[in-house]
Amino acid sequence: MAANSSDRPLLEELDRAECLRLIGGGSIGRIAFDDGEGPTVIPVNYAVDGDSVIFRTSSSGRLNRSLLTSVAGGDVRAAFQVDRFDESNHEGWSVLLRGGAHHMSAEEKAKVPQVDSWPGGDREAWFRLAAMDVTGRRLHRP
Repeated sequence: MAANSSDRPLLEELDRAECLRLIGGGSIGRIAFDDGEGPTVIPVNYAVDGDSVIFRTSSSGRLNRSLLTSVAGGDVRAAFQVDRFDESNHEGWSVLLRGGAHHMSAEEKAKVPQVDSWPGGDREAWFRLAAMDVTGRRLHRP
């Protein structure tokens, strides 16, 4: 028997402010970039700083090597995504930020929120992704 359409969750487009509010309290997201072999997605710990996302990674890792291949002082096109879902109720939200990521200087790092990195080891490569485009959707019950 098919579910009544009134029983199904509604899909709502979210505005920029709501998207940034939703990701503001989070700690894990996914950074998407081209590592030279194609699209790659890696989970990272993060903090929000205005319209930007701050994240750290290993100096010797793939993410750092890929993002440092850009022109010095330039940005690398990247995307960042965070979502939360309740699978049992078929509800949740997803937020996507797209923009340019760049390696942060020591001066810049001193002015941003700290990012608590879950993995041990070196996580001294800090990046800022400045969101040019912010989109999100929420699936919820009426």
